[in-house]
Amino acid sequence: MKQEPFEQAHRAEWAAFAALLAGGPGAEALPAAYRRVCQHLALARDRCYSAGLVQHLNGLVLAGHQVLYGSALGLGPRWGRFLAGGLARSARARARPVLLAGLLFGLPAALLPLAMVRDPALVQLLEDPATLVRLETMYARRGDRFGRAGQARTDVAMFGFYIWNNVRISFQAFAGGLLLGAGSLFYLVSNGVHFGAAAGYLTRIGLGPQFWPFVSTHSALELPALVLAGGAGLHLGWALLAPGRRTRAGALAAAARDGLPLVYGAALMDVLAACIEAFWSASALVPPALKLAAAAALWTAVAAYFALAGRRHA
Repeated sequence: MKQEPFEQAHRAEWAAFAALLAGGPGAEALPAAYRRVCQHLALARDRCYSAGLVQHLNGLVLAGHQVLYGSALGLGPRWGRFLAGGLARSARARARPVLLAGLLFGLPAALLPLAMVRDPALVQLLEDPATLVRLETMYARRGDRFGRAGQARTDVAMFGFYIWNNVRISFQAFAGGLLLGAGSLFYLVSNGVHFGAAAGYLTRIGLGPQFWPFVSTHSALELPALVLAGGAGLHLGWALLAPGRRTRAGALAAAARDGLPLVYGAALMDVLAACIEAFWSASALVPPALKLAAAAALWTAVAAYFALAGRRHA
């Protein structure tokens, strides 16, 4: 259909929709009318109608979205709904890439410490001697703080360092998806390898009693955050590899929108993990048994959240 007949067929409908937005009678019809205008906008773009028509319809859609969704909830309540169940629903909706990301990170992280029990020299193939010396220095107890390599002097400064480090790693795992998913795969596996190698080495040389209580609590947020970001990155990569009937640009844009809730959630979890790591995990004054008990509670809470939160609403 050419543009002029299209406009003639729907001009009255658009005027009625604008009247509904202005508070006219029949507000119960607004959602259905909004969906129709969204369809008209998509058709106008697909058929390459004039920029003026597309801009007019886009303005109606934006105004309708604001009336239907924007004014209903402020920023605080929207974040509340997101945290109450929206993040968990987004993770379950992208279960395949998220589970794949978990395997890519989790298998080397879990299997390498077991492998080093049989072959202690394996760590020499994975980490350089300077890194091993730094690990020993970090987890050898000195004073009331450990698990640090001199990045900063105070807990507050370390909090900032941990935020930067955690968010950087999660962003790399997400943005690596633009390389057809290969970057996400690399960052997930490499971080799993480094974690597994460090855990196996420190446990073998007798520093496990310092290492495991240190990482146990904040890792309940930090490691799932990496998996969420990596899952979003793998979702990007798959959209580029198999766009289906969409163009690759369109598939990439849709995958990015799908993955953004996971990235937001991962960033928030990284900040909370940094807070725990700086002020709780690094303290040698907190008994290891208390740290392990807190870790068990937090891991259980995180698993329950992603398994159960938001199901009734959905």
